Amino acid sequence: MNALGRHLLVELFDCDPDVINSLEAVKGALIEAAKRAQATIVDVVFHEFNPFGISGVVVIAESHLSIHTWPEYRYAAVDIFSCGDVLQPEVAASYLVEQFASERTSIVEMQRGMFLNSRLPIVNKAAVALS
Repeated sequence: MNALGRHLLVELFDCDPDVINSLEAVKGALIEAAKRAQATIVDVVFHEFNPFGISGVVVIAESHLSIHTWPEYRYAAVDIFSCGDVLQPEVAASYLVEQFASERTSIVEMQRGMFLNSRLPIVNKAAVALS
């Protein structure tokens, strides 16, 4: 089966709380993750909450990377949504696991845009390669 996009739901547990509560560190890590995955960055928006926590999104031509952190629980939720066959979302995920010093992770991949009765063939080479 072919899909328009891949969506990684990344759960990062037991992270370094100081890192995931630093606006500069979180923003820098998501931007670098996008670059390492060969994404084309379009826009970057982040917000720091009081007393703690960061939310942000790196909008890419291929879709987006987003994050929400809960330093008090040493937890971060990351979405990496990619369309096309150039972007490497698993590279971005691995980089974030390393940067946030996550001791336990869960990554679930969803195929997005699955057209079962499409008249046109839809080919996502990255999704086909994983099959």
